[in-house]
Amino acid sequence: MSALQEGDRISNYLLEERLGAGSFGEVWRARHHMFDDIVAVKVPTDPQYVRNLQREGVAVHGLRHPNIVRAIDLDPYADPPYFVMEYVDGPSVRAVIDERGASFPVRAAVTILRGILQALTAAHDGGLVHRDVKPANILLHQPPEDLASITEQAVKVTDFGLGHVGGTTTQSILQSGSEITEDGRSVAGTLAYMSPEQKEGGKLDARSDLYACGIMLFEMLTGERPQGHDLPSSLRTEVPGYLDECFRRSYTRLERRYVSAREMLGALTGLKDVSAPAPVSPMPVRGTGRRPGAECTQCQARVEQDDQFCIRCGHQVAASVPRCPACQGYVRSSDLFCMFCGNDLRVLRQ
Repeated sequence: MSALQEGDRISNYLLEERLGAGSFGEVWRARHHMFDDIVAVKVPTDPQYVRNLQREGVAVHGLRHPNIVRAIDLDPYADPPYFVMEYVDGPSVRAVIDERGASFPVRAAVTILRGILQALTAAHDGGLVHRDVKPANILLHQPPEDLASITEQAVKVTDFGLGHVGGTTTQSILQSGSEITEDGRSVAGTLAYMSPEQKEGGKLDARSDLYACGIMLFEMLTGERPQGHDLPSSLRTEVPGYLDECFRRSYTRLERRYVSAREMLGALTGLKDVSAPAPVSPMPVRGTGRRPGAECTQCQARVEQDDQFCIRCGHQVAASVPRCPACQGYVRSSDLFCMFCGNDLRVLRQ
């Protein structure tokens, strides 16, 4: 049973409502005793989590970005220790997925992912890898019933307590906290969203966060985490092809992923609609299903004869896009073998 109660004071803040609790500690909504400002206060109940609390405060303090929950105050040596941060009046993406399942609006999923990638771009540019990107750590400053109209500014990334920063001094602080152990190796994060290199306790970089983003994208679109070679559109037909490609480029081996959050964000830039792909122009050229020099029906950028997706906005511009029957990867009709799994594609021509 927690010793903290409503009305207790921590620093300049009066506790109003417990928002969450776990083995690590508690999160409270609190109000400044004079200025009426509403904040969230983290208070660890496990001494081990005090180090996580300190790491999070150190990591987030220098990150001032509208998509990152802002750090306000920190004292790991107080009794009790506390971390004061921006209060986000809305649900986590975890709560929305659990409620909406496969009815999660496709446009909202894209908007939320863009907000996450904006935050990660800022964090990665500052040398910080989050290491625990998951739906529970993405907060929405908007009621769930208004999800269809959500904006990027309403998306807030939180919980950088497992973040990793390069550099001798900071690195020693950030690597000293709570970890979980798998097969005798020390790793930090949530297993369901960990990249393969993270599970193996290997060297991490920004691409590890992008792997988790791919899992989150799949989960927002389908209500479940990916398994095998399924693409989002395999479980939900209205998902457009460019989102399959975005998922495939993030949920893959390290060397095949987007090289940065900025590049992944660029793949989602300029999208005007996320409904199912509209039919392209008639007047087909042999083998392409469309005329040469056509324009993308979404952003009006020029597309070439062999393009399957618009290189500017990612919209599917080919009338149909063949897939490898073995791994469901996107292939060209002229390919003899799948570039992803090596499967013989000549059977597609029979």
